[in-house]
Amino acid sequence: MRLALAYQPPYDWEAMLGFLTARAVVGMEAVVDGVYSRSIGLNGVHGTVSVWPGAGDSLAVEVDFPDSQALPEIVRRLRRMFDLDADVAVMQGHLARDPLLARLMARRPGLRIPGAWDGLELAFRAVLGQQITVVAAIRLAGKLVAQYGAPLQSTVPGLSYVFPEACVLAEADLAALGMPKSRGRTLSGVAQALLDDPALFEPYREGGVARLLALHGIGEWTAQYIALRQLRDLDGFPHGDVGLLRALEVLEGQRPTARELAVRAEGWRPYRGYAAQVLWASLSHPHPSPLPEGEGADRGVWRYTST
Repeated sequence: MRLALAYQPPYDWEAMLGFLTARAVVGMEAVVDGVYSRSIGLNGVHGTVSVWPGAGDSLAVEVDFPDSQALPEIVRRLRRMFDLDADVAVMQGHLARDPLLARLMARRPGLRIPGAWDGLELAFRAVLGQQITVVAAIRLAGKLVAQYGAPLQSTVPGLSYVFPEACVLAEADLAALGMPKSRGRTLSGVAQALLDDPALFEPYREGGVARLLALHGIGEWTAQYIALRQLRDLDGFPHGDVGLLRALEVLEGQRPTARELAVRAEGWRPYRGYAAQVLWASLSHPHPSPLPEGEGADRGVWRYTST
């Protein structure tokens, strides 16, 4: 089945696809010729989706899923994942009061906040990415999917597994994949927490960050990152993120402390999450346009390392 998912332009597909490509998990995700594909699972039923730029102001989607009654839920998840309902004009109008953000947004006016297909998957990605590189975290995620994920018969090349169920991950010895035992316990604990509270990762639910912080091994950065990408909290802001601190160092010539960034970001509420995306994108663009002289354009480019 093919669908067209409309959005309010502009939409920066290049940035969205670049984000997904850099974090694609082997066996579960694939990017070929500008098309993003992934395996999906809902209520024990498995299938695939593929997404690419469509005609007009829309994304084209091809869904291969046995249960047609699941289509509304698939569409809801895809709209959140690709941030298709964002009121970009309102967010940019608010954040443009910061001259730096105004310049960055003018260059990439269609930036969106990449979401996630599934809350448990996103939480695992965030925990796996703690204190290691994107490449290392994605490699671990691939091992996890291959060992514990359900096999998938798919016509899409490269898609052979579905992300594991919470009941499987809660019982697994995840440290055996090659990570610290404490991190393996954190992951198993997150899976068990979802079994205990099936609405743990429900978008827009009140008190989401507090519930995440109550889990063993989940700190402020991880909780805020999950809040932004899965709970869809537009004010989610991991102020201690090294990518955000580096972005300001590159752009303004001086690296702030996490506390200084937190204070500055107060003026970005209630859209601190979009401000974070703008700053991250300033680092990850492979060929950024130079900033005006004196604004740190020659200080190099670092890549954001979260998963």
